[in-house]
Amino acid sequence: MLEAKTKKTSIKGIIFLMLITLIGLLALWTWITLSFTYSTGTRAGFLQKFSKKGFLCKTWEGELVTGTMLGNQEKFAFSVRDADLAKLLESNTGERIQIEYDQHLGVPTSCFAETEFYVKNFKAVPESPNSFLPQASPIPSSNAQ
Repeated sequence: MLEAKTKKTSIKGIIFLMLITLIGLLALWTWITLSFTYSTGTRAGFLQKFSKKGFLCKTWEGELVTGTMLGNQEKFAFSVRDADLAKLLESNTGERIQIEYDQHLGVPTSCFAETEFYVKNFKAVPESPNSFLPQASPIPSSNAQ
């Protein structure tokens, strides 16, 4: 009877150690993916939408429309982890901005962000009055005499 009790305790101990090891490995993987940057870069465009989303884990998510308004538009989805930066970005919705971001691959849960692009800074980009007009090529003159 003593041996059966020891085996149950031993199996519970092994399961507990495996569970703790699994949680530790998941925590280590999360730390590695959030600490090391795969790539870094900038994008410019119009901040089309920006919101705080999620059921359990609320994250700031945005969408930048790059390209010209006349065509060749591309949407760039990004996430913001800093609440102060998120408030500043939110006040620039609809404006032309340039964001600086870090790309983190393999983050194991969406509780940190829904995208892999984490904005670390941004600045407003002034628009030129003719930025939406296509640039015309010069017409050759026909004054050959």
